[in-house]
Amino acid sequence: MLKLNMMRFELATPTYLPDQPPSIRFLKNTVVVERWWQVPLSKEGRPPRLYPRRHRVYKVVEDTKHAPKEKMELILSQTVAKLGGRGDTVFVKKSVGRNNLLAQGLAVYPSPENKAMFAEELRLLHEGRPEERIQTRTGQLTVEILKHMELKVEKRTSIEYDITKEMVCRQILQKRGIFVPPHALRLPEESIKDLGDYWCEVTVNGIDTVRIPMSVVPFEDPTATGRKLLKRKKQEETVAAAVQEAATVPEATIPEATQEKDKEPHD
Repeated sequence: MLKLNMMRFELATPTYLPDQPPSIRFLKNTVVVERWWQVPLSKEGRPPRLYPRRHRVYKVVEDTKHAPKEKMELILSQTVAKLGGRGDTVFVKKSVGRNNLLAQGLAVYPSPENKAMFAEELRLLHEGRPEERIQTRTGQLTVEILKHMELKVEKRTSIEYDITKEMVCRQILQKRGIFVPPHALRLPEESIKDLGDYWCEVTVNGIDTVRIPMSVVPFEDPTATGRKLLKRKKQEETVAAAVQEAATVPEATIPEATQEKDKEPHD
């Protein structure tokens, strides 16, 4: 009786696909249910008594039709946007894996041979010669970002100092969110002390090098006090420039007749 009370039923709901022949177009979607009310004990040798209404009420235990589908594991053989780069292991829907990635040659199955091949490529990436290395997906994205980047480095004009690699690395991290170690950054040989346009080179994973235009501009304090001081300084510079311009204007020439008249003695 306990087995009867815990009985589960499997209901198959057919799904028909018109494009396929009848022999293979039936897909079984199983729904596992069990009785809500237990079946009472019956006398020995007699079948259990089932009530028509009560014992036809079921509760769902498992719905395989609407359950989350298992995803397919693949290894990318080429760089795929929004998925990863060559050698990355991804989990995608089976339809996407079969119809897109595998059909177009963008991925392969994670067989032991394929895993060993991509593991060897990864080893060469870290230990091999520069000409044998392959850029990673994140490295490719970083290179694309750096190619379209224009860096501005702020410098305090009131203090004399040189722009160092650490300062440039901090500026790249703050403004673009890209961490650049100092050994991967190259600056011009001459020291950078004055404001102006310069350049810097960033090497990504020791493979690709990107030259970035860099401008050294005056430092601007973002606080309210700093903005007031900057505004006052600009006003003082404007006034000083106006005074200097007025001082350099040549004096108006006096006509010679007027000068001779002034020289005549007065009675």
